[in-house]
Amino acid sequence: MNASVVRQFYALMKPRVIQLIVFCALIGMVLAVPGLPSLQDVRLAAIACLGIWLVAGAAAAFNCLVEKGIDAKMRRTAWRPTAKGELSDWQTLLFSAVLCALGSWVLYAWVNPLTMWLTLGTFIGYAVIYTVILKPLTPQNIVIGGASGAMPPVLGWAALRGDVGPEALILFLIIFLWTPPHFWALALYRVEDYRKSGLPMLPVTHGNEFTRLQILLYTFVLFAATLMPFAYGMSSWLYLAAALVLSAGFCWYGFRLWREYSDALARKTFRFSLIHLSALFAALLVDHYLV
Repeated sequence: MNASVVRQFYALMKPRVIQLIVFCALIGMVLAVPGLPSLQDVRLAAIACLGIWLVAGAAAAFNCLVEKGIDAKMRRTAWRPTAKGELSDWQTLLFSAVLCALGSWVLYAWVNPLTMWLTLGTFIGYAVIYTVILKPLTPQNIVIGGASGAMPPVLGWAALRGDVGPEALILFLIIFLWTPPHFWALALYRVEDYRKSGLPMLPVTHGNEFTRLQILLYTFVLFAATLMPFAYGMSSWLYLAAALVLSAGFCWYGFRLWREYSDALARKTFRFSLIHLSALFAALLVDHYLV
């Protein structure tokens, strides 16, 4: 297998998305262990990250297979190997199946069965329920399907604790509420792509103005959710300060987008949403060890 084919298979895994997934799972692992982790905890976390990375990559590859026709119509995704016909359906399906099987085995054998089943359920939720059923059916696809994207901290918590605690569910809620304004900001400035693809994304079915209002409202609800780790006692003042600043910034972007739209501002809102979630979880990590 030459280097170009390896790069094509790697591209199917959507590496930038997977990095964020593994990072969020790692945060769940860190918060599940009081104080500094032992060497055994570090070893377990590393193995769990590998298993989650493999299964998440399998889901991404399956998504590329199912949506190859849609991807080919959109500038943002037309470069994918499946959309360009560089990899066949059987190659992609086999690649996805091998990654999923290998990742599931790693989690079952070396972590715990609960983490394996939760991760496999997340695979089915994203690759089948979201990609195959919800995405082409309803403009609320990203809201309902966002449950799968919000699972990584739960997986991380389960890997280290062997259960799903309320702390993990709070992290789940934050990502669940973050997903719609994050994705709809992207959909606003990519609306023509989605219109060509035939997908019923919110800006296509309900228009630009309605979508902007939904983004603003979600940023308000998300603001409240980001305060829950402090209110529940998971974190202290350091995280609270970061959550206030970051969430206020997201609300400000949402307000500006609602009042006066431009593609440039939608892009900035989308990029800030990535900073928001990454910095918010990084603040949880720093707070856990320093305060």
